[in-house]
Amino acid sequence: MMTSESFGQALRRLRGSLSVRDVAALAHCGKSMISDLENGKRQPTAAMAQSLDAALSGHGQLIDIAAHPPGTPTTVLAADLRATFADQLAEGPMTSASLDEWEFTVARHGRATRYRPEQDLLADLLADFADLRTVLDHRHPPAIRRRLLSSAARISGLLALTLLKLDDPGARDWWRTGRAAAAQAEDRAVLAWIYAQESYQLYYSGDLFGAVELSIRAQELAGGLPCVADALAAPLEARAHALAGHRDQTMDALRRAETALLRLSPEDRQPSALGYDEAQLAFHAGNAWTALHETDRAWEQQERALELYPDENRTDRTLILLDRAACLAWDGDPGAGAQLATEAIVALPVEHRSPLVLYRARDLAVSVPGTNRQLPEVRVLREVLALPSAG
Repeated sequence: MMTSESFGQALRRLRGSLSVRDVAALAHCGKSMISDLENGKRQPTAAMAQSLDAALSGHGQLIDIAAHPPGTPTTVLAADLRATFADQLAEGPMTSASLDEWEFTVARHGRATRYRPEQDLLADLLADFADLRTVLDHRHPPAIRRRLLSSAARISGLLALTLLKLDDPGARDWWRTGRAAAAQAEDRAVLAWIYAQESYQLYYSGDLFGAVELSIRAQELAGGLPCVADALAAPLEARAHALAGHRDQTMDALRRAETALLRLSPEDRQPSALGYDEAQLAFHAGNAWTALHETDRAWEQQERALELYPDENRTDRTLILLDRAACLAWDGDPGAGAQLATEAIVALPVEHRSPLVLYRARDLAVSVPGTNRQLPEVRVLREVLALPSAG
């Protein structure tokens, strides 16, 4: 409702011939409250506006003016109007077309993780989760509710993954939310996918035992069925074993990852946080071999990954180049490694310089031993890492 009438003016108009005492009695408040509201000395609370509107049969006029007093920005009015209409739509029956739209929206967000800056994606994920929560506030047949909960679980997982890349501790809360939604939906595949993605949180925080534990949990939930979680979790398990120096376990996990990838449907073999493909496996295998300092094998996988990844996937391509830089350092040329890392970071637009990417680059910089830290290329890398980031 857009009006130039103030709350006090509307209250006086609706009061008509009633006295202030009469209105106060009807609304169960003091006379001074009514007088102050009419004179603009007080602003109404939502509860008071509702009480007065009911007492004076205002049909929502006082409620609307209290929520949107004169001078409220048009953008705020538009947002509130949209939210109200979304709630009205949510009260209606959920059609198969509506469910398909939600599932398409989730799939689109999964693909967007491969090319959109995290801050931009985060805002859209939160907005869609809020709308989906509104839909879930209403009653639905069990089968429909389960599909909606599966969508909510996936969005929760995407939110957690995005916050993880931004080094936001709130990611852990969203993993829990996603697990709860997937469990309530009785969707074992989605629950397994969330565990697989959550294992990355532990991996990047240095909890290698926990990362392996969650990745194994994901594979157990997958139950040997063709499942994204199976293909996603095994490479993470391999990377964690590699960092711990467990070569045999690394190779075993990589073999399982290859088998799991081959069993995926074409729909699941896609560049998306909700899928898994050959490019991702090459990247993850290369990272595992890098951690084991087997640079020839790592180099081969990095070459394959860079061939397969599109230019739009800036984050993963940069991480691959940082692995390559680490290989150069391990092979005895820390200056060349630092230079490659610098070039990779500088080429990355600021909005894509997430804390995760910079963490990997800093890890490379601090791993340079002894006097090599004074090499010009290493000093330049440290200077570049001090530049603004997307966090």
